[in-house]
Amino acid sequence: MCISCHKLPPRRSLDAVHESPTPRSETPQARTLRDLRESGHTYRTVKAEIRENLLARLRAGEPRFPGIVGFDETVLPHLERALLAGHDLVLLGERGQGKTRLIRTITGLLDEWTPVIEGCEINDHPYAPACVRCVKLAAGRGEDLEITWKHRDDRYGEKLATPDTSVGDLIGDVDPIKIAEGRTLGDPETVHYGLVPRTNRGVFSVNELPDLAERIQVSLLNVLEERDIQVRGYNLRLPLDVLLIASANPEDYTNRGRIITPLKDRFGAEIRTHYPLTLEDELGLIRQEAVLNWKFQNGQPVLTEDGGGLSAELPDHIVEVIARFTRLVRESTAVDSRSGVSARFAIAAAETAAASAVRRAAITGEERPVTRVADLPAVVPTLRGKVEFEVSEEGREVEVLSHLLRRAVAETFRGTLGGMDLSALLDKFSEGVQIETGEMTTATDLLQRIGQINGLAKIMSAVGMGEGDESPGHAAAALEFALEGLYLMRRLSKDEVDGGAVYRT
Repeated sequence: MCISCHKLPPRRSLDAVHESPTPRSETPQARTLRDLRESGHTYRTVKAEIRENLLARLRAGEPRFPGIVGFDETVLPHLERALLAGHDLVLLGERGQGKTRLIRTITGLLDEWTPVIEGCEINDHPYAPACVRCVKLAAGRGEDLEITWKHRDDRYGEKLATPDTSVGDLIGDVDPIKIAEGRTLGDPETVHYGLVPRTNRGVFSVNELPDLAERIQVSLLNVLEERDIQVRGYNLRLPLDVLLIASANPEDYTNRGRIITPLKDRFGAEIRTHYPLTLEDELGLIRQEAVLNWKFQNGQPVLTEDGGGLSAELPDHIVEVIARFTRLVRESTAVDSRSGVSARFAIAAAETAAASAVRRAAITGEERPVTRVADLPAVVPTLRGKVEFEVSEEGREVEVLSHLLRRAVAETFRGTLGGMDLSALLDKFSEGVQIETGEMTTATDLLQRIGQINGLAKIMSAVGMGEGDESPGHAAAALEFALEGLYLMRRLSKDEVDGGAVYRT
């Protein structure tokens, strides 16, 4: 299928940063329990908030999980059903499939602002105080109980399940400082709450749950079923209102660790994630995620404080090559399929190729850096460590990746320029002319070596360059891609030289 026949994500320079998050609305004015009641506020549990807000977005046809690419027809329907059912859940998938990103978007389904009792460590709702401190405070102050407001972005907690994680980290422990202040061991207020209760009335995520020691997993049983916690034998029943989500890698799930059976039984849903199923999704993911913290000012790359991006243009055909390359690596029999090839592989490849163009511009003084085919070989040694190869391929990693990169270029060439008449370009070689190019060859130098080409505009259009893409960098990127494609189709020869190549008949 020719990808050029489909609508690609809009091309952008890598100096475009991610879209700004939706601005927060003003904090509600209520400051006491009395004000809150008079405002007409109603109390809902976390799962009820998510359920009702999700239903509202479904009815309105609004995006539910912004920034998630390629899951619309597969993962998201299962996730929506789990959230509507009020289930705690496990996301199961290989590395780099966007599990954590997906979990973090769920907080967008919470109410934007929720009231909490001022100073409460576990975010008690003013209508339903739960901890000892807040129960006493509410009884003493009545309608004058002071409240504050918490934004949904602050109602998310996350813990990477490392082997050294303790029950105290997740649930809580006795606070020795409070004991030293004169309180007795039996006083519930001597408890220092862990991450889970501190995310009360929010969403809590345990990343890579199988890596958590089995005896520590036991501490989550009550959280998932009885919705309470116990700390060191205290007679403390603390009802928690929390949506618990875990992520797991199938490799860890079956070998390095496991989720204990009682804990698996308490999760309401297990949802499988996957890598992008289509080339279009892979392209969209690269365009969305590949951003570097550089800008190009006055001919020099400058690291920006605001997290801006790289101003090197990343043309559509280069993005497509990287997307195809990533998919070929995933499918290769030389690669350990159990480990997977993360989406970060493609993102890092795009960023590395763009960085190569910026480096060239900084060294040579090129005005507007545009990523070209000559910048792609630089990604192979950089990305070698991100792929787990089969034992039989040890020592051939660079060879395997270089071969797959050439295949990706060839496939992209066939899909974009394969049906075009490139005789005008081939005629340049009819008299024994040789054209040298490389990562340090500027666009202007390359165009001078090639000379005038009839039909250049059609070549540029075929690789996705439209109005506004008439710079020397764009023309050089299109022509260099055509040269490499003709070589891979065996219509030209190529000699590898240090840092570049010489094309000839």
